Amino acid sequence: MTTQATVNPQPAAGKVILEREGALAKVVLSHPGRLNAITVGMWQQLRETFTAIAADPQIRCVTVRGADGQFAAGADIREFPQVRADEAAVMRYHRDILAPALAAVAACPQPVIAVIEGVCVGGGMEIAAQCDLRIAASGARFGVPINRLGFPMAPDEMRGLLALVGRANTLAILLEGRVFDAQEALRMGLLTRVVEAARLDEEAQSSVQAILRGAPLAARANKQIAARLTASAAALSEAEYQHFFSYADSRDHKEGVRAFLAGEKPIFHGE
Repeated sequence: MTTQATVNPQPAAGKVILEREGALAKVVLSHPGRLNAITVGMWQQLRETFTAIAADPQIRCVTVRGADGQFAAGADIREFPQVRADEAAVMRYHRDILAPALAAVAACPQPVIAVIEGVCVGGGMEIAAQCDLRIAASGARFGVPINRLGFPMAPDEMRGLLALVGRANTLAILLEGRVFDAQEALRMGLLTRVVEAARLDEEAQSSVQAILRGAPLAARANKQIAARLTASAAALSEAEYQHFFSYADSRDHKEGVRAFLAGEKPIFHGE
């Protein structure tokens, strides 16, 4: 059964839609006629949506995609004269609106898959960079051409791109301001996989099912420890080790071992 809800929809055009399909949450960026350009309201909705997903133990996987065959054409520049009118407003926009939304995607404990087709530029690419997997159609296009708008990428937004593709690729993307294809994005490490457009939904569903077949506690632990090891070179504390290995007494761990030895498919409960 599929349920659908809009988190605090704005009266203006753009919105973020949350759909539920069993243990799968589907997040859809929708701004008709604007290639899903992301408004202030949509950034706020994205944060609220992922905060709600993170608090729901019944959700075990999340997909993010854009409506109408496009991922997202970055932030809605039509709002800039109002929301980025001076230095204080620029700082509020990037630190109080964009950064918390991206942080909510990054902090989501469930695995998050970006399903990308069409344009994925600017803020759209920043959202995709915060996801765990990025599966793209071969015709998708990527880039951050903000050098033409006269401003650099904000620090909290650059962090995700740096972690994903490194300093050299990040600077090439920003300094050249090019829009490039999916194969180049794959080579630089921006994407997990590239498939023909006709197979995008099939490939995304295959990834979702692979995640749903796995133990949700293990998936969360893998995300948590990967984030910790990436963020800091400091040695893990004894408390961190104990927290990590606490999975050993979980129902899912016992079920996984039992099912393997019995030649059966495991049934995981997230416990």
